[in-house]
Amino acid sequence: MSNDTKAALLDSAERIVRRTGFDGFSYADLAEDVGIRKASIHHHFPTKATLSVAMMQRYHAGLEQACHQIDQRHSTGSDRLIALIDLYRAALNGGASVCLCVALIAGRESLSGEALAEIRKFRAMMVGWIVSVFELARSDGTLRDIAEEALEAAAVLSLLEGAQLAARSEESVAPFDQATALLRSRVIA
Repeated sequence: MSNDTKAALLDSAERIVRRTGFDGFSYADLAEDVGIRKASIHHHFPTKATLSVAMMQRYHAGLEQACHQIDQRHSTGSDRLIALIDLYRAALNGGASVCLCVALIAGRESLSGEALAEIRKFRAMMVGWIVSVFELARSDGTLRDIAEEALEAAAVLSLLEGAQLAARSEESVAPFDQATALLRSRVIA
């Protein structure tokens, strides 16, 4: 089985999990979507637990790269925060899905300890990056009312994740936009 097939399986699994949750798919769904035999999936991912870990590791690397790209494209703390909000908004696909981490957290009872550890690592990375955004915003003066950067970062990540769930529940981005309006209003023009 090629790396292309492995990537296709990860793509398919992530797409399905983001729409239906971790418990909302089986290897038969992946086999049909990718066009391979169900038994072939076990070559790369012997269990759904190993698949969930691989999905989360890949997602972590992808979001870390996305944050790096935001840093490269935007020089102010406020622009970086808005770019992050926009990234999470785009993941909603009009309210049809949520980001992978949120989808997995919602079904955490079905996840292995290793998958939960990967989620914790991912969230720690995101909080750390958001701390740097607030530190920059404090120094460049582009956001108002910054309290403690670490508290701000934890609150922002929780707000983005919760706003995604609210948007998904209504199959609309409107709840997400309403929830993030206060963050956007803190930008100093």
